[in-house]
Amino acid sequence: MAIAERQLRERHEQELAGLDALETVVERPPSFAARTWAMLWPKLLAIAIVIGGWQLLVESGWRPEFTFPSPFTVFERLWTDLGTAEFWTAVNVTMQRAVKGYALALVIGVAVGLAVSRSRVLRAAVGSLITGLQTMPSVAWFPLAILLFKLTDAAIMFVIVLGAAPSIANGLIHGIDHVPPIMLRAGRVLGARGIAAYRHVILPAALPSFTAGLKQGWAFSWRSLMAGELLVIIAKSSSLGHQLAVSRELLDAPGLMATMIVILAIGIIVDTLFFAQIDKRLRRRWGLDQK
Repeated sequence: MAIAERQLRERHEQELAGLDALETVVERPPSFAARTWAMLWPKLLAIAIVIGGWQLLVESGWRPEFTFPSPFTVFERLWTDLGTAEFWTAVNVTMQRAVKGYALALVIGVAVGLAVSRSRVLRAAVGSLITGLQTMPSVAWFPLAILLFKLTDAAIMFVIVLGAAPSIANGLIHGIDHVPPIMLRAGRVLGARGIAAYRHVILPAALPSFTAGLKQGWAFSWRSLMAGELLVIIAKSSSLGHQLAVSRELLDAPGLMATMIVILAIGIIVDTLFFAQIDKRLRRRWGLDQK
């Protein structure tokens, strides 16, 4: 009798589970188009607000239109520039300098960060100096850079490295300093010591702060590069910074603002396609982003 009642109860529970499963709403992952739109619409709304405010400012007569042109005039000029070989040559030169300078700053920043984090003597000697270098305006380095390297690409690289490397090093040092002690103890229990501890425990735990340092380093390197191309004019070497300088000297306001839009767009694109994706994957790996 008891066996029959148990079997009946189990069958009843299975039937109820089946009914519950029918009522359960299965959430499907959003499509690629939906994800793309969710990522784009806030940016498009922000652009629309900026353009609307820009146009209202022009119509207010705050400045003559030949010095402060309307967005329609600027975007028309930008469209014209996009069809010229000179524009793409300038973008290519600037991006090559940006990649080379940031790569060099990354190597130096990681090396300095690891060395300082491992050595108490180095931390006491140069720890505060790294922060001081990070806060120093990049443009202040250009007189020395020009004195050392003349009007060459090396002068620009010198300032890019001094602008970006301290941020990268500080991000790595900060991340290593804030590794939870319980993770270090667990690593030692599992046999992770020395280089193995850095490889399997410390560096993975320091990734969030290190990623923030990488992003900040890119921002500093990009600003340093633009300042360098404005100040260090190299003959027969067109660049975005050089185009800014030429437009200023010729009082070409539409060309000046069109180039500024390109510089802003490159910074946003690099952040969206590279650093934002790294941060998103890292957050998912750490269980901080469930979407």
